[in-house]
Order: sequence, then structure tokens, then C-alpha cells
Amino acid sequence: MHIIDLTHPISPDMPVYPGTEPPVFILSCTIKTDGFEERQITLFSHTGTHLDAPSHIFPGGKTLDQLPVGHFSGRGVVLDISADGKSTVGQDDLEPYREIVSASDFVLLCTGWSRLWGRDEYFVGFPVLSPAAAEWIAQFPLKGLGVDAISVDAVGSTAFPVHKTLLQKDIVVIENLTNLKKLLDRQFQFHCFPLKITDGDGSPVRAVAILE
Repeated sequence: MHIIDLTHPISPDMPVYPGTEPPVFILSCTIKTDGFEERQITLFSHTGTHLDAPSHIFPGGKTLDQLPVGHFSGRGVVLDISADGKSTVGQDDLEPYREIVSASDFVLLCTGWSRLWGRDEYFVGFPVLSPAAAEWIAQFPLKGLGVDAISVDAVGSTAFPVHKTLLQKDIVVIENLTNLKKLLDRQFQFHCFPLKITDGDGSPVRAVAILE
């Protein structure tokens, strides 16, 4: 069994969505003083490699603790959209993948933007799905859609069309993935287990792929 880590590390100096405060780490207990080490960690629920629940966008939408644990695990496929050079991915760009998408639980979009993690360029210019492409994806009984960029919608969007199209179908959104190029043309099981937070709208995840 070969496991590929698809998760960025969480640290006080990590990139965060514009306007969001970065994590705060406080070393509250030390081995020297207390006989053990323990940190107080303060962070937003959509920090780093994380998952969006339907309640992130919709009042009354399902929260993390309302989704079954099996919703965060299943067959994955990576679609390479990194070479197209487009800012918007249309339905016609996805149609050739219909067969493999229909056989998957999770669709992961490889934009190539994870290479810019930690740089200002990470927050601008990444490809996003058009409204029609998002509707095309949402027609399948998927558990989730992931991307190796800061968001499935453009930074600065206030309408969040892709989020809304997916989350209204309980298709969870996983953002800030990495290492997706290692999964091109591979069969794998994808896992993105969040913390089981009561009324949780989102959570950092340890996203991994297990190659078959």
C-alpha cells in the first residue's frame, strides 16, 4: 500500500484566505515546567487544506457532524486542467471525462497552483469552473470535489456560484490540496476526514490518497 499526502502543513506563517487571520500557536505547557508539552492552537475552520460543509453557504445546510463518516472517503480521480491556460473551465472541457467521473466519488482538479503555495501569486488567476461546468459536475452522485487552489470560486467573489452549486447537492468542497500531479492517470482511494465538530461549517483535513 502506497499513501500520498495531499495536505499542506498548518503553521502560524502559512498562507490563509485574504482577510482571514492566520493560526496562532501558544506553547501553554512545557516538558521542563509541566512534565508534558501542549499547545493552544487558534484557527479558523477553513484554514489550510480543509473541507467545506453545506452549512458553510446555506442556512440549514448539513453540518460536519450531520454527514456520515463515509461521506469523506471513496474512489478518487484527478482531472488535469493545468495545461489549458484558461481562467475558466467550461463544460466542454469536462465532457471527455464523463466516464471516469461517473465511476468516481471524488473529483480532484489539478490546476498546478499548489506550486505557488506561500507566494502572493497563489491567490490570483487560478482556474475556476464556469457555472455550466459546475452544474455538469453536480449532476453526478459525487461525495466531493477538491482543488489545489485557495478556493473553487475566484478570490473576491461574493456570489460563490461554484460553492452553491456543489454544496446544495451535499457535494463537499476540499480546498488547498497539494501533490495532485502524482495522481494523474492513477486509481486511488481518497480520504479527507474532518474533525467531528458540532454544527461545523468546515474543518482542516488530513487529505490522503491510497494507491490501488
